Amino acid sequence: MTTDAANERRTVHYSGRVQGVGFRYAARATAGGYEVTGSVQNLDDGRVRMVVEGQKDEIERFLAAVAERMSGYIRNVEMHRSSANGEFTGFSIEH
Repeated sequence: MTTDAANERRTVHYSGRVQGVGFRYAARATAGGYEVTGSVQNLDDGRVRMVVEGQKDEIERFLAAVAERMSGYIRNVEMHRSSANGEFTGFSIEH
């Protein structure tokens, strides 16, 4: 995927029972079906942070799919939008 002005970046923090339930692996598997790049990782405070880059509509479809797949575990979502910087070549789990 190329980075251009139409691409954006979302940093999303999920809270709830989002660690120890396969959230990161589900997000990575879901990302395979979308034209997005990024990473997902557990945070020390019990939240999960996901950074995703791509076209706005594709990001929104991907985030909706993650939310649907993990809906029983997510209690709150905080999202920040910014410009894509092209740092990712795929979608990975960070440790």
